[in-house]
Amino acid sequence: MLGTFINIFKIPELRKKILFTVMMLCIYRIGYNVPLVGVDQIAMQKLTNSEDSSSPFSRIANYLQIFTGGTMDNSSLFGLGIMPYISASIIFQLLTTVVPALEKLQKEGQTGRKKIQEYTRYATVLLCIIQAWFWLIYMANSGFVYKDIVENHWTMFFLMGILSMTAGTIFLMWLGEQIDEYGLGNGISLIIMAGILARMPWAVRQVIGRANFSVDSASTEMGPAKIAFLVAAFITVVAGAILITQGQRRIPIQHSKITRGRRVYGGQRQYLPLRVNHGGVMPIIFASTLMLFPSLILSQLSKVFPNADFLYQLQSAFRHDAYIYNLLYILMIYFFAYFWTTVQFQPKEMANNLRDYGHFIPGLRPGRRTAEYLEKVMGRITYVGAGFLAIIAVVPTLVMVWLDIDYSIATFLGGTGLLIVVSVSLDLIQRIESNLIMRNYAGFMEGSSRIKGAYT
Repeated sequence: MLGTFINIFKIPELRKKILFTVMMLCIYRIGYNVPLVGVDQIAMQKLTNSEDSSSPFSRIANYLQIFTGGTMDNSSLFGLGIMPYISASIIFQLLTTVVPALEKLQKEGQTGRKKIQEYTRYATVLLCIIQAWFWLIYMANSGFVYKDIVENHWTMFFLMGILSMTAGTIFLMWLGEQIDEYGLGNGISLIIMAGILARMPWAVRQVIGRANFSVDSASTEMGPAKIAFLVAAFITVVAGAILITQGQRRIPIQHSKITRGRRVYGGQRQYLPLRVNHGGVMPIIFASTLMLFPSLILSQLSKVFPNADFLYQLQSAFRHDAYIYNLLYILMIYFFAYFWTTVQFQPKEMANNLRDYGHFIPGLRPGRRTAEYLEKVMGRITYVGAGFLAIIAVVPTLVMVWLDIDYSIATFLGGTGLLIVVSVSLDLIQRIESNLIMRNYAGFMEGSSRIKGAYT
């Protein structure tokens, strides 16, 4: 393993790509610490420290931390993170399947994809303006601004804040594109992963600060058993996340034989890999986003109707540690796993492509029968993949409830952030390994030329 890392820096091209990627990520982290003008960062930090982790605000803040790159106790130029761009990309991915004009552009190849990318950037700017406006209104109403500075300049404060946060997100988009072109890996994904990993030292400090190795330690403190369990659980969940990310079902396909003169071409046997977790992290993102709204709406209604006990019961039922909430959360993950697979996986088109290229699945006729078989197999493996996603998603809540550990620490044991880090890390390792093997160097796995996915 050590020799592999040494070989990475022996290749000038690979070394330049890695150093360029690291430099871009350092610029991102530096920009994250540039605060907005007129915002009282100390007041925001006090509210964050005193806020209940189960409150709707804290849950929304924890969710946004994944894409903004840190805690919500400060508001910087990169305060919106890359979330507006991701939202715009998801919107256009869904619109491509229902809008004929966008579907036609998608099929035009590189030119059509560039046009859709241009539309996505315009939508990103619009989303940045809207999200920055609401974020600034929230900070102004919560007293997070220096009123002696902005009291007579509210218009300028909002204008500068919206322009600054929009420019910060657009700059992050540019950083991601530079990494795609001159660096190594997917730029946007690496920026998200860097933001998630940037919070890990804080979580480690929290664990160390609460560590107590005495026999009579309090329930809120962490003894040797809790710390050992956290380490073992982290390793186990990471291994499970790698398994579900790499897992695939290989469908055998046969190439038709073609006779030309005295020679016979084709007849090779290959495999069509179908990913067990075809939706990736998207089902958890959709489900967690949707499950934020009931608690937020109920908390506002309980303030309007303070004597309604029924609203308080519903609000307690939609706490992230409640049974009803987690049951609905799991059902939502299953629903969006099948929904996203239906949107992205097109068995009819895949069957037609296999027929056009002279491939067929042994025992099945090309065309409709092949499409039905692929859809049936994909439905079965999606059920298993959604089950793995549901387990990983609820692990932080179970750890928080059973071991009385803060939710911000337990989030590193599962959920969206862990899946993003695992998938991006695997993609980065595979890219590095491909560069090493292409130049006759050994890969990361001894005795194997490449990292292979698990299959059934």
